[in-house]
Amino acid sequence: MRSSGDGTAGGALGRSPGEGGPYPLHGSAAGPEQVEQIEQVGYRGPTACAAAGITYRQLDYWARTGLVEPSVRPAHGSGTQRLYSFRDVVVLKIVKRFLDTGVALQNIRTAVQHLRARGFADLERMTLMSDGATVYECTSPDEVVDLLQGGQGIFGIAVGVVWRDVESALSQLHGERIDTGETLVGHHPADELARRRNRAV
Repeated sequence: MRSSGDGTAGGALGRSPGEGGPYPLHGSAAGPEQVEQIEQVGYRGPTACAAAGITYRQLDYWARTGLVEPSVRPAHGSGTQRLYSFRDVVVLKIVKRFLDTGVALQNIRTAVQHLRARGFADLERMTLMSDGATVYECTSPDEVVDLLQGGQGIFGIAVGVVWRDVESALSQLHGERIDTGETLVGHHPADELARRRNRAV
């Protein structure tokens, strides 16, 4: 994905179908059951802020302007709590990193739309590069090198690394089961996945 200065998305940079990336994390091999477990937990605004490293004011503004809206439960009037998915929190942290490095808001918006359309495994092996005006998606080390050699990529965000950071932060915070509303203290679905893997070994 290339997000150009006018906010339009162009094609991927020479990525071949099925080509693996440099960040093979646990979700890369996650089956439908594991993804479903991850998607069964939501996180309230303050928890999402803490894990993404943003202020509640930023969270509220991004939700109201449609930059990053909670995919689990939006706020409906006063008294209702927004509920963010794990993927939402990853996107929030990526948006903050883009803003911190001066990427234009319109380009961030295009990148967010692209991220939301991708699967879990795609996200974990993706690197987003930017020269401040354009956002590029790279899913192989060769694509990163090509950008750097061309002088286009000034900084990069390894989505898999952000994923791990968010996962670690959320493991210390409260989640909420989407189906029952039960509060999960210091729990993240990945913890349960790890326990199941250890039992299987």
